[in-house]
Amino acid sequence: MNRVWLRSYPPGVPAEIDPAQYPSVVALLEESFSRYADDKAYVLMDKALTYRDIDRLSEAFGAYLQSLGLERGDRVAIMLPNVLQYPVALAGVLRVGFVVVNVNPLYTPRELAHQLNDSGAKAIVILENFAHTLEQVLGETPVRHVVVTSVGDLLGFPKGAVVDFVLRHVKKAVPKWSLPKAMRFRRALEEGWKRKLAKPEIKPEDIAVLQYTGGTTGVSKGAVLLHRTIIANLLSSEAWMKPGIERRPIEGQLTFICALPLYHVYALISCALLAMRTGGVNVLIPNPRDIKGLVKELGKYRFHAFPGVNTLFNALADNPDFARLDFSQLRICVGGGMAVQEAVAKKWLAVTGCPIMEGYGLSETSSGITCNPTNSDAFTGTIGLPLPNVDIRIVDEESREVSAGEPGEIAIRGPQIMAGYWQRPDETAAAMTSDGYFKSGDIGVMDEKGFVRIVDRKKDMILVSGFNVYPNEIEDVAVSHPGVREAAAVGVPDRNSGEAVMLFVVRRDAALTKEALKKFCAERLTGYKRPRIIEFRNELPHTNIGKVLRRELREEALRSMDGTANGNAG
Repeated sequence: MNRVWLRSYPPGVPAEIDPAQYPSVVALLEESFSRYADDKAYVLMDKALTYRDIDRLSEAFGAYLQSLGLERGDRVAIMLPNVLQYPVALAGVLRVGFVVVNVNPLYTPRELAHQLNDSGAKAIVILENFAHTLEQVLGETPVRHVVVTSVGDLLGFPKGAVVDFVLRHVKKAVPKWSLPKAMRFRRALEEGWKRKLAKPEIKPEDIAVLQYTGGTTGVSKGAVLLHRTIIANLLSSEAWMKPGIERRPIEGQLTFICALPLYHVYALISCALLAMRTGGVNVLIPNPRDIKGLVKELGKYRFHAFPGVNTLFNALADNPDFARLDFSQLRICVGGGMAVQEAVAKKWLAVTGCPIMEGYGLSETSSGITCNPTNSDAFTGTIGLPLPNVDIRIVDEESREVSAGEPGEIAIRGPQIMAGYWQRPDETAAAMTSDGYFKSGDIGVMDEKGFVRIVDRKKDMILVSGFNVYPNEIEDVAVSHPGVREAAAVGVPDRNSGEAVMLFVVRRDAALTKEALKKFCAERLTGYKRPRIIEFRNELPHTNIGKVLRRELREEALRSMDGTANGNAG
């Protein structure tokens, strides 16, 4: 292959990195635990855990999990927002050879039950704020061991007690729940400290994480990420970041702002693991939508790295208090999850003096596999260059490579690619070419310098604030309402979230209202999946074989909105 992009690489970035230098993610983490023992690893509400703390706590948690009789390769779900318990649980599960199943804490009972059943998870670590969701479906799942934690569990006394009291009794953020056999997180640690962790031999081809993503069928699937897969992505990301970090000297410990949710593969790699690999500290932001609170927190630090999404960068750049912060140490801002708009990139650069480098990745690629050079201020309007070890081809419907400058599906090969979809060989086969390239579903063009630009989407996927939303799932929920005969979901532009879900509905019951249907969907779909706009129709357009023409509906919607949907209609 003519890897034209290598000529555009920043100085010092290798074409290849060697994932074999670590046998497992655990070996990499334990090296950092030892090397940076006294340095801060994570900070939440001014409470810091050092690398030694994460080492000690995760060892205890791993020993507790082993005491439950779980076997090597068993799946353990982690249903936590950005709290200090996440890295402890993550490392604890991995250190005993179990498999992490990342779960969105805002899932509805229906969504949670599917993921627990599909993964076969035997244990779950969950924040008490969401325990009521688990209570509703626990008996329908293979989960037999539940560990419940509170936000304040690792914040120390008296702060932890105060935070928990406020969340439970003042903000009423912890709905009533009953899980009689659940173990409290702090008690689990105490039990673990009574035992000695039995360290298994963990191999590169062992599964580390099941990272769930949507699918064209609307069924959420687990991307199988091996230890070697994650190491490959992590080391290539580190190599790509280095020129940006080294452009000018930095002061103090490398500091990452972790406003992305850690259960998402983007934050898992770009915040949790990349910071630990480099001896950095993650400043955890549990609620990035609280811009005022986020800006106040940012004001406490001279931070160096800020992975984010376009909507967050836009909201911050528009905030006058944010503009008054100290950005003298900011070196790396990576935009992923959704397209970075040029106007937002320019505004951010003017405010912070640090460019946003747009990148691209998927759960199936264990996060980022392209990015713009980190030593440049230029906004290219592209997703950048393939990272070390990554090969990209632009292919036609028959998986043949198209000519330079011609659009085609972005196909990706490299050690960063998943081993397949969990227990779905047919789906895996459909997603791969015969020579090992993963077909992304995105239509792109590669220029003569190797920069890739996304021009369209092959799938009907909707992208809301960086999260994949698959129309079939929304439609399946809508048509389960007795008043709905047929439904079609499409994405329309939204100034806040990039895209919003618009639902076209043919009613079975003329008395059905938009408000009633929205409430029905809200009970079954997590926030970003819920229809923002609903339009009732007498009929929907179909192909001659009966398939709904979603693209035609989307084009109609864009014309009626003049291409500027604001998400407030219907």
